[in-house]
Amino acid sequence: MLSRTADHLFWMSRYIERSENTARMLDVNYQTSLLPQSSAAAEQAWHGLLSISELTHDYRSRHGAIDPKRVQAYMVSDERNPSSILCCLRAARENARAIRGTLTTEVWETTNQTWLEFNRLLKEGLLERDPSALFEWVKFRSHLSRGVTVGTMLQDEAFHFIRIGSFLERADNTARLLDVKFYRQEPPHGEHDAARDFYYWSAVLRSVSGFEIYRKVYSNVIQPEKVAELLILRTNMPRSLAHCMARLVDNLGRVANQQSGETLRQAGRLNADLQHGRIDEILATGLHEYLDQFLARVNGLGVGISRDFMMPAA
Repeated sequence: MLSRTADHLFWMSRYIERSENTARMLDVNYQTSLLPQSSAAAEQAWHGLLSISELTHDYRSRHGAIDPKRVQAYMVSDERNPSSILCCLRAARENARAIRGTLTTEVWETTNQTWLEFNRLLKEGLLERDPSALFEWVKFRSHLSRGVTVGTMLQDEAFHFIRIGSFLERADNTARLLDVKFYRQEPPHGEHDAARDFYYWSAVLRSVSGFEIYRKVYSNVIQPEKVAELLILRTNMPRSLAHCMARLVDNLGRVANQQSGETLRQAGRLNADLQHGRIDEILATGLHEYLDQFLARVNGLGVGISRDFMMPAA
């Protein structure tokens, strides 16, 4: 496969996954903002959302104080924010258009229609009228794109590069979410109570569609260490780090070439660490340090994949 084609496929899937992840976090923040809470706690939640994407400095330099509606607009429809849902869907569509002949008609039409419909919904004011409905729509379109890809594309190199991009982006996002929610978003003094903790950790789980899964797996009250275990080490949890890395290694092995041996080895080592890891050991050594190291290793994998298979950056 041409390296340029692999690059477009890889980034098309990453941008679609990123738009879904952003919609998930925005939806949970919006829903929890409707609950009774102090202004400090509400501001901290929106600050955490910006921290996950490392956009706090850019937002503050342009908009100043954190305002929920302004943050929502910044993360959804701001053309100057490359991580906004608008920019992600546009980038996904442009990458898909560049390799139109590699995709099935269904995959292209789904991606193109998502971009066109999203713009229509923004012009009709759905973000201001019903933010949650818009976020659900973005999540649904991502599910649809993934389903159409799996259901219509030949499972050749093109398919595997799409999957590699999806799982790499998902692993990165889950790790960032965990890091922010556990360590950079401590509740203000005086707000440590059972009800608050329940809603807080429920929101974390719902942002990765893990609330019902948690109840099924653990059958008890929500505990932070169990949330961490579910989202890091459970291989049968679709958005966990362990699941993402297992799928990444599998797809990476199917497109391996002569120069990708080191990247595949690094991916295999990271996957093995997750497959045989224990949450008590991770917590004992420090979850923040563990997630920082994981993100550095995932970033290294992204660099390696680009070097081994794709066009070098201009």
